[in-house]
Amino acid sequence: MSAPTSPGLLVEDHGPVRVLTLNRPERRNAVDLDDRATLLDALVLAERESRAIVLTGAAPMFCSGGDIGSMTTDPEISRRRLELVNAIARQMVTSATPIVAAVEGGAFGLGLALACACDLVVASESARFAASFAKIGLAPDTGLLWSLPQRVGPALTRRMVLTACTLDAPAALACGLVDELVDDGTALDRALVLAGELATKSAPALAGVRRILAQPDQTLEGILTAEAEVQMSLFSTPEFAEGRAAFFERRPADFAGAAASPVSVEVLS
Repeated sequence: MSAPTSPGLLVEDHGPVRVLTLNRPERRNAVDLDDRATLLDALVLAERESRAIVLTGAAPMFCSGGDIGSMTTDPEISRRRLELVNAIARQMVTSATPIVAAVEGGAFGLGLALACACDLVVASESARFAASFAKIGLAPDTGLLWSLPQRVGPALTRRMVLTACTLDAPAALACGLVDELVDDGTALDRALVLAGELATKSAPALAGVRRILAQPDQTLEGILTAEAEVQMSLFSTPEFAEGRAAFFERRPADFAGAAASPVSVEVLS
């Protein structure tokens, strides 16, 4: 069964996993203003309706970045473009639902930021990555200056952003930008396997972990406080009851079946 689909974004359900496919192959999946609004709406809906998300692009490219042809010096339009990518970054990083990126071809500029905002990144062996904003006289957006250092550290972030250098797939794997490399044409298949595994885990536990990692206070005391808050809330969930029962009964836990209703895990920042 498929969720609603638009020309610029294909949406398809694979059991509990929702696949969002950027679908402007003639523009190498460059994202314009309308595409940004569509993607944001789809991410919000997927958080409510699925247990895991895969983000990918129609062949042959994951995403070449923002659509330069649609960029303008009009301040109102530019402000709207930035508001939307900010909202996309917040949604991807702070939502309750884990996201896996399946990268074929390449991820450049905004495309790199989308990949970095995902929990796991699977890439084909020929994929390439670049923070290409400097090539057109722009600074990074879509939260890239937060998400890229999370993956590769501040030194390589500075180099990638200032020089707009391109990393090939082996280099991206070596520095932590990518989690797994696979044969060309198989990134989506592998991403679906990983997302399917995430979908079998306790949804409230995954949501709690993601929110702790995304909260502003990353000091030791901030993390300890957030961990305690999350853990206390998880003790009362059906998923913990199922996990505990499965442990004593020496069987795999059925977290999806245990969830009678969605559980919200709040973390105070």
